[in-house]
Amino acid sequence: MQLIDWIVLTGTLLFIVLYGVWKTRGSQNVQDYIRGGNEAKWWTIGLSVMATQASAITFLSTPGQAFHSGMGFVQFYFGLPIAMIIICLVFIPLYHKLKVYTAYEYLETRFDLKTRTITAFFFLIQRGLGAGITIFAPAIILSAVLGWDLITLNIIIGVLVIVYTVSGGTKAVSVTQKQQMAIIFTGMFIAFFLIIGYLPEDVTFSKALDIAGASGKMKVLDFSFDLSNRYTVWTGILGGTFLMLSYFGTDQSQVQRYLSGKSVKESQLGLLFNGLLKIPMQFFILLVGVMVFVFYQFNAAPLNFNPAAAIAIENSEYADEYKELENQLVEIQNSKEISIQKFLKETGTEQKLEAKNVIIELEQTEKNTREAAKTLIKKADSVVETNDKDYVFIHFILNNLPRGLIGLLLAVILSAAMSSTASELNALASTTAIDLYKRNIGEEKSEKHYVTASKFFTLIWGLLAILVACFANLFDNLIQLVNIIGSVFYGNVLGIFLLAFFVKFVKSNAVFTAAIITQAIIIYVWWQDWLPFLWLNALGCGIVMFLAILLQVFLPTNKTKLDTI
Repeated sequence: MQLIDWIVLTGTLLFIVLYGVWKTRGSQNVQDYIRGGNEAKWWTIGLSVMATQASAITFLSTPGQAFHSGMGFVQFYFGLPIAMIIICLVFIPLYHKLKVYTAYEYLETRFDLKTRTITAFFFLIQRGLGAGITIFAPAIILSAVLGWDLITLNIIIGVLVIVYTVSGGTKAVSVTQKQQMAIIFTGMFIAFFLIIGYLPEDVTFSKALDIAGASGKMKVLDFSFDLSNRYTVWTGILGGTFLMLSYFGTDQSQVQRYLSGKSVKESQLGLLFNGLLKIPMQFFILLVGVMVFVFYQFNAAPLNFNPAAAIAIENSEYADEYKELENQLVEIQNSKEISIQKFLKETGTEQKLEAKNVIIELEQTEKNTREAAKTLIKKADSVVETNDKDYVFIHFILNNLPRGLIGLLLAVILSAAMSSTASELNALASTTAIDLYKRNIGEEKSEKHYVTASKFFTLIWGLLAILVACFANLFDNLIQLVNIIGSVFYGNVLGIFLLAFFVKFVKSNAVFTAAIITQAIIIYVWWQDWLPFLWLNALGCGIVMFLAILLQVFLPTNKTKLDTI
C-alpha cells in the first residue's frame, strides 16, 4: 500500500466515526439512545437493515463464492421479500403498538418475565459471539494478505465501533450506516467497471458474460429437488423465508433498526426497501466475482489465493510437488485462453458448442488441480485455511487496482465490519439494559441512569467482542461454529414468537417449559450430527410450538397468575 491508500483508508474511517459522534451528540434519554428518538425515515431504516446484515465477509467472501461456484448463491435470498412482507404485516404493527424497546419486551406482555428473560438470554449467547466474529473475520483475512498484526487489527476495528456506538446509540448506528453503505456501493461499482476495463479490448461485457456462461458460472436458477444441493430455488424460497423470518423478526440487532422508525409506515417501507434491494445487491456482488473470474481467464492466477497457504507449502517437503501443480495450472490456463478465443470467434452452433465443451473440460481439470493443491497444503500444515474463496477478491484488489482505490476498497471492507459490529453491540447493550437490568433491578431509576447503563453495557460488550476476536484463532472453523450456534437458538426463539402472535390459548408456563425442553433436544440433535445445522431452525420452531400446545392442552390446570397477563 502507498501513502495515498493510507490517507484514503484512515480518512474514510475517521470521517465515519467523527460524523457519528457529532451527528448524535446529546442523546440524554432512553427514547433517543435506544430507539433513535423514532426519527428514522424509511430509506435510513432500509440501508441500516441492509448494512447490519452485510458484514465485511459479504464483500470478501461473496465474490470468491461466485469465482468458484457461479451465480447460484443468489437463490439463498429468494425468501427475503416474503419474510419482509410477513414482518411488515404482523411483527411491526405489534411492536409499535406496544412501544417496546426490544423484541423480547413484547414476550412479557404476552407471557411473563421468565419467558422474556430466557428468550433474551438465548439472543445474548449467540449474538455476543457473533459480534466478535464480525470483527475477526475481516481481520484474519486482511492480516494474512497485508501482513498486519491480527490483534492490532481486532483492537482498531473494535475501538472505532465502540467510540461512536457508545456516544450516540441507535441513532449513531443508523446515521453512520448510511455513510458506510454509500462508501460500499461506490467502491464496489468502481471495482466492477475497472474489472471490465481490464479485460482484453475485444472482450466486451456481453462477451464476458458468454465466457462466464460457457464456464458454468452464469447458472442463476436451479429448480431441482436435490436435497444435497444447498442453493436451489426451493431451498431459497422455503428455507430462506424461514431463516429470514427468524433473523429479521426476532433478532434484536435487526428489530432495533426498524423500531427507530418515525412511524409504522416508515418502518414497513424500510423493510420492503431492503427486501426489494437486497437480491439485486447480492446479484451485483456475485457478478463482480464472476467478472473477476473472467479477468483471470486472461491473467495469471495463483494456485491458492491464501498467501498463508503458499508460505506453508514453500517451507515444506511438498514444495516440489506444489510447483509441479503450479506449472500444470499455467498450461491449463493457457489452453483455456485459446479455447475461449475460439469460442468467441465461432459462429456456427455446432462449432460453438464444441468449443464450450472444451472449456468445461478444462474448467473441471483446473478444479481438480486446485483440489490436489489443497490436499498438499493440508499435508504441509493442517491448521492453515485451504478454502481460499475469501481471499480471491482481496488478492485482485491488492494486485490490480490503482493506488488510492486500494485504500477505498479496504475502507469498504472495514466499513462493512464496523456497520455489522455496531448494530450487534447496540442490540446487545439494549437487550441487557432493558430486558435484564431495568426489568430486574427492583426500583425505578432516572432516564439518564438507563442511558448511562446502556453506554456501559455497550462498552462491556464491545470489549468482550474484541476479546473473542483476539482469541478466535484458537478455534477451528469458528465462523461455521457461529452459524451453528445461531441455528441452535434461532428456531426455538422464532417458535416462541409465533406462539405469542398466533396461538393465543397457550400460556406462559407451557411456553417456558417447552422452550427449555426444545433447547435441550436441539443441542442433542446437533451434538449427534443427525441433521445439517440449517435444518435445526425449522426443527426447533416446530418442536417448541408442538410441545407448548401439547403441554397447554394436557396440563390445563397448570396455570399461574402470570398466565392471565
